[in-house]
Amino acid sequence: MTKGNQQAAIVGIGQTEFSRNSGRSEQQLCAEAVLAALADAGLKPADIDGIMTYTLDHSDEVDLMRNIGVKEIRYTMRIPQGGAGSISSLVHAKHAVESGFCDCIVLWRSMNERSQYRFGQPNLQLQMSPNGHSSTFIEWCLPFGAQTPATWEALSAGPYVNKYGVTSEDLGRVSVLMRKNAATNPNAWFYGKPITLEEHQASRWIVAPTLRLLDCCQESDGAVAIVITRMDRAKDLKQTPARLAAAEYAFLHNHEIISDFYQGDLARLPMSERVTERLVQACGIAPRDCQVAMIYDNFTTQVLRQIEAFGFCGAGEAKDFIREGHMDLDGRNALSPNGGLIGEAYIHGMNNITEGVRQLRGAADNQVRNVENVFMCSGVAGAIITK
Repeated sequence: MTKGNQQAAIVGIGQTEFSRNSGRSEQQLCAEAVLAALADAGLKPADIDGIMTYTLDHSDEVDLMRNIGVKEIRYTMRIPQGGAGSISSLVHAKHAVESGFCDCIVLWRSMNERSQYRFGQPNLQLQMSPNGHSSTFIEWCLPFGAQTPATWEALSAGPYVNKYGVTSEDLGRVSVLMRKNAATNPNAWFYGKPITLEEHQASRWIVAPTLRLLDCCQESDGAVAIVITRMDRAKDLKQTPARLAAAEYAFLHNHEIISDFYQGDLARLPMSERVTERLVQACGIAPRDCQVAMIYDNFTTQVLRQIEAFGFCGAGEAKDFIREGHMDLDGRNALSPNGGLIGEAYIHGMNNITEGVRQLRGAADNQVRNVENVFMCSGVAGAIITK
């Protein structure tokens, strides 16, 4: 574990509004979010020497440099895997600044995912991008009708749901909690719009008998950016830094984006389990020791599976862990107080990072009491930020 002044920290966060029709290009959204994050940190574009995003978006590193006036960078990287790259990017950024390879790196995600294209619907161009899915995924899923993320998730989650008797009502409680949190978050698309379990159950099937409409996250327009540097610089900046105590990643045999159909026991998430071990080894803090848990919630099934894999409760216990209130705002591990990707917006996980930072700063709209540690994850990766 890197300690003291050489440890990486998140020092700036920025975002646009979240909508279903931004009315401007993804490149403009990107520039707006990055400039907002720099202003939040008290930095200028000239202070950046690293920039990074991840695949399945349409923004461009060169255009970003042009648009905000960055003359030179020392490090750039584009992580594969879409939304899983949200936390994976923190792993790269942490090592880049702690090693001295660069001093100040900006991470971003910019999408017109609702108004420009629909990621949740069949889109051969997106699905067959060079940095997208593996050839086996293309060959054995798309020709047989498995053409959308909801279909892939339902197939992947089926063994878990069947083994532990997870019902649609169990999944609905996750969605109800997310929408409850979003309803009191003015930045959320579903601000002022909570739902009941009955409304969840009345929503139409997307992939019967597993996923209803309200089990799926949104398709959103918007952009989010964060700024990372070392503590030796962070102490002189505008905001109280959120130290990256640990950021870990795992990529195991036969892993594929979303599906993992070939990975053995599909009732488990072995990569998440491995990440948990590495986080504890790196900083001595387990995910369950964190007061806030920002769990990647593209689908409600993923939330239950990750809660178990990251060690918040035992195998098969997540549905009861939610039902008993342990992840309410006043529970043991508050789940995504912003409403997550289901309730606030789906910016491929980046808005969960900014909410985690706000919680640590004590500046969130749904502020959890006495926050010392925040856990953030995206299945294959996890990070813990501390004061």
